[in-house]
Amino acid sequence: MILVADRRLDGPVRIVGAGLLGASIGLAMRERGVDVILDDISPSALELAIDYGAGRAGVDGDEPELIVVCVPPDVVARVVAAELAAHPQALVTDVASVKVAPLEELRTLGVDLSRYIGSHPMAGRERGGAISARADLFIGRPWVIAGHDDISYRGAAKVEQLALDLGALPIEMSADEHDRNVALVSHAPQVVASLLARRLGGATESAVSLAGQGLRDTTRIASSEPELWVQILGANAEPVVGILRALRDDLDGMIAALEQPKAPGSRRAIAESLAGGNAGVARIPGKHGQANHYSQIVVNVDDVPGEVARLLTEIGEAGVNMEDLRLEHSPGAQIGFAEISVLPEVEERLATELAARGWKIAGAFA
Repeated sequence: MILVADRRLDGPVRIVGAGLLGASIGLAMRERGVDVILDDISPSALELAIDYGAGRAGVDGDEPELIVVCVPPDVVARVVAAELAAHPQALVTDVASVKVAPLEELRTLGVDLSRYIGSHPMAGRERGGAISARADLFIGRPWVIAGHDDISYRGAAKVEQLALDLGALPIEMSADEHDRNVALVSHAPQVVASLLARRLGGATESAVSLAGQGLRDTTRIASSEPELWVQILGANAEPVVGILRALRDDLDGMIAALEQPKAPGSRRAIAESLAGGNAGVARIPGKHGQANHYSQIVVNVDDVPGEVARLLTEIGEAGVNMEDLRLEHSPGAQIGFAEISVLPEVEERLATELAARGWKIAGAFA
């Protein structure tokens, strides 16, 4: 149980939009004893989030200290403007995936921006709605706070306090910088994953039956909602187009090399492209933003109830902190594989401990 003294915001906090992010924020703040007021244009979405415990319906006389707008990008500015007008004492933020477009639209509307600051938690799931909400969704995740000239650092402090209360890592960026950065690390990857997954639509059943973890990893986000992504990509089109054009050039180079794989320089071109991918992956931060590079231990796991839970328990009993876990299971097979990521200095000890407990180690590699 989290004590009141452990939180920074007293509340009430008003959340407009009771989907995945709104309900997750509500659940986390409720765990901290904060009064959460929910609102949504859809009565059924609102009632569902309330049923899950993410907050309560608003009543006359509510005076929130912070309002978090969690609505689709194309209506963010209008909702923010309405909330600023309805609650003249509250600070208003939004959590949309783009920051330039709402800020520019608010300026066009002539809104007083001294109580508004955009923000964006880099967290989410492939499925939306309150039914997918989790109180721990933001733990260890970056939360961008996009400052602008019309609001002071002190005036925006409640958004930083919100991020910290949710276990997130506040990061300050301008709206322009944010949109350029997410174009590379979020928006272009969504396009690439979706286009790759689209190739599967015409694949034979025999081809799809061979799919392994590599394909699942590279297409996982392709199950996201097209309607939402049409809005996000449309609002951040320019930087995304720049990245996709550069990627197109890389693909053209790879295609040219593969069309004549034995031609002088082709093998080098292929190798350098793949090595460039190695270098890029190495720059992706580990858990909690750490730059650690982990070792992986692959363990055979029988396809029977409770085996994964037993494995996790015995890793804990060995005194090892698991940094990441990936499960792979081929259709029809009676065995799966658990790839456990740990710090290199504990890899050998954990492998030895698990083997002594009867687990079959399929591989251990850095």
